[in-house]
Amino acid sequence: MGEIEQVLGGQLIDVRRNLHREPELSYEEFKTTEKLRKWLTDANIRMLDLPLQTGLIAEIGQGEGPIVAIRCDIDALPIEEQTGLPFASEVPGKMHACGHDFHTAVILGAAYLLKAREAELPGRVRILFQPAEETGHGAESVLASGGLEDVAAIFGLHNSPEMPAGSFGTRTGALTAGVDRFEITVKGIGAHAATPENGVDAIVTAAQIITALQTIVSRQNKAGEPVVLSVTRINGGFTWNVLPEMVELEGTVRTYNEEIRRIIPEKMTQIIEGIAAAAGAEASLHWYPGPPATINDGYWADFTKEIAKQSGYEVHDIAPQMGGEDFSLYLQKIPGAFVNIGTGPAYALHHPRFDVDETALLPAAKYFALLAEQALVKLKEKG
Repeated sequence: MGEIEQVLGGQLIDVRRNLHREPELSYEEFKTTEKLRKWLTDANIRMLDLPLQTGLIAEIGQGEGPIVAIRCDIDALPIEEQTGLPFASEVPGKMHACGHDFHTAVILGAAYLLKAREAELPGRVRILFQPAEETGHGAESVLASGGLEDVAAIFGLHNSPEMPAGSFGTRTGALTAGVDRFEITVKGIGAHAATPENGVDAIVTAAQIITALQTIVSRQNKAGEPVVLSVTRINGGFTWNVLPEMVELEGTVRTYNEEIRRIIPEKMTQIIEGIAAAAGAEASLHWYPGPPATINDGYWADFTKEIAKQSGYEVHDIAPQMGGEDFSLYLQKIPGAFVNIGTGPAYALHHPRFDVDETALLPAAKYFALLAEQALVKLKEKG
């Protein structure tokens, strides 16, 4: 490793640790955004004037050539850190437990490297520091800002604690699932627990609904189409001898297929309302759509793997994941690919002891700089 690379590697570690100490939740990334503005300004990298409250887009390159984008996410999670690291979160109840500090440092490093080659770039690279990925809706504000207009290809990353540093993974087609949230309200008639015949038991009704919902996955869905339906919260009752009037359920549905995703709320409603009617209760479904499945373009997914091999990564064609990612919203409008960079072994994402292998920072920054430049070359060749 040359002296310049050693300096950059140390700089990216410092950036990552700086961000890790001061995590900010979705839509609250004001201090993070200001840090990024300073780091980019100090490197003489221009930023686009966009209506974004948090997050930003920078641009490197000149002229009328093609435009590609590379994206990271900058928000943290409402988790109390338990790593014991010397640079652990200094903000109670907030932590970079998903590695977005790693992502940000990587893409900032790629920006530095691209800036050094700005005169040689056959087009422009948009550097996207996206807010609010953890809400599943941050990408919407970026798209609405107009900051990705005329972008011909887009690439993003997530760290993977399951893969060691030096590993790379992606695939053609669905990489992450569509993520939707639901709430179910069951309304019965309250009664003394000793005389349930005088009421309508909302708890029993809710229990039957929970069990029956699983038949959507096991009996109404094709075996070859992965679907997860999980009830994750039950809230009902206040004491031991009273049947409550109301029970609330909450959960999530994960799918890869958009047609299946569309019809699941209809099937859930049929089950919920049917069981409630049979019990003499009332029940309703409230559906909160999140980001769709992340569908990688086949050409660009193969391209990312080719550049990864050139960069010295051990490349894997990985299986689809049931986690969600709002990068999917970009891929609905712009061809591109989302990739995983190994940073493990470590605790799982969103764990209070999660950490990353910082030796993965510099190689990933070099990779994304090369990926962006070579994507411009390919697009230029295509005309």
